[in-house]
Amino acid sequence: MSSCCCPERSAEPSAARCPQSGSAGEAVDRQTIKALLTERALRRLADSEYRFCPDADCDVVYFDANGSRFLTTDVRVAVWQKVPYGARPVCYCFGESEASIRAEIEADGRSAAVERIREHIAAGRCACEVRNPRGACCLGDVTAAVKRVESWLSTRTAEPTSASVEAADVG
Repeated sequence: MSSCCCPERSAEPSAARCPQSGSAGEAVDRQTIKALLTERALRRLADSEYRFCPDADCDVVYFDANGSRFLTTDVRVAVWQKVPYGARPVCYCFGESEASIRAEIEADGRSAAVERIREHIAAGRCACEVRNPRGACCLGDVTAAVKRVESWLSTRTAEPTSASVEAADVG
């Protein structure tokens, strides 16, 4: 049985880069975009192939080869890759966030977020392909978030900056 709910994606051409940041974009299913765009933004959705921009310093969430762009203000949910460290949502199906992971570690000494999500995936409850703005399984993101929060809590020197957590971000 797979440990992830979303199908594997093939490698995308390197020419598919965000027009604002230049970051390589990941193909995103149209169903994901339609589910997450605001009503106003949805009116601008063209019959095109869109990509997700993962760059934390870029406001573009989705873009196509024709120059169409959807920004963070055009999406119904906070996009964790675009939100500062701390309370970012990481799992859009089951409500796991950096804040909930941190609270669990502080209370219990560890987070069981990854195990909970694996159980949901095994039970067929996952909908990352629609709910996650990236349109892909969040399990790797949650695993990285748990490690990031554990690391921060073990050092407790200062609240991580965007630059310090960017290297640890997955996806």
